[in-house]
Amino acid sequence: MQAESVAACIASGVMKIVQSIATLAIVAYLVAAAALYIFQRALLYPAPQTTRTDPATAGFPEAQEVVLDTKDGEKVIVWHVPPKDGKPVVLFFHGNGEVLAWRVPRFRAITVDGTGLVALSFRGYGGSSGKPTEDGLLNDGAAAYAFAAKHYPPERIVPWGYSLGTGVAVAIAASKPVGKLILEAPYTSITNIAASLFWYMPVRWLMRDSFRSDERIAGVKVPLLIMHGEKDTVIPAQLGRRLFDLAPGPKRFVPFPLGTHINLDDTGAVDVAHAYMAERD
Repeated sequence: MQAESVAACIASGVMKIVQSIATLAIVAYLVAAAALYIFQRALLYPAPQTTRTDPATAGFPEAQEVVLDTKDGEKVIVWHVPPKDGKPVVLFFHGNGEVLAWRVPRFRAITVDGTGLVALSFRGYGGSSGKPTEDGLLNDGAAAYAFAAKHYPPERIVPWGYSLGTGVAVAIAASKPVGKLILEAPYTSITNIAASLFWYMPVRWLMRDSFRSDERIAGVKVPLLIMHGEKDTVIPAQLGRRLFDLAPGPKRFVPFPLGTHINLDDTGAVDVAHAYMAERD
């Protein structure tokens, strides 16, 4: 009897330990899920610089800085370089971890042949007011488009989105008249990216900002160019291909075998884009 009592006590103790571990694991999981929900926008929009840098100070005096009013009351900055006669105007939407001042080499490469530029600084980035959200960035994009459309005919406007900015570019091209659309390292949705990174979390229940390009792309009726690095580990090329498959066309997918998420400038992306914009439909 005594041995049975000891065994029962041991079994009870082990069960309590297992229950305690399970409870701690559940609590830790719930805390992690809550942290992801609360801090997701800090992860999605890690604005590296919030202060304003004018184009001349950034080494790009060819551009004029213009402050635009959004429909929800924010003031966002665009850099504007007028095009030469007959040239398109790139409406550029940057990625989540950069500011316009860091993109000067890219902007010089885009405009060197006379192509125009309207490059938007999203709210909360590089001198633009406000805090970034999906609705907010879409409002910023709409303001930038309205500025471009005020100065140039729609058929000359070419939205060009990079990374996060592809979600805004798709939304603009699906709802506004434009000439062509260029997407660099695009995604189907932010939710799909998050699901691959946080596979152990119910991210589809937690995401506030999804940027459903997979749903909006059907509305894009103009020629589409997608460029994606095959070695991109931030937004895998398979997501870009999946978005390409959903697009109605005409469309073209250009893979860069040595391309990562950040080096397509070095692998000929701007030349590819120039050639595409110069093509007659």
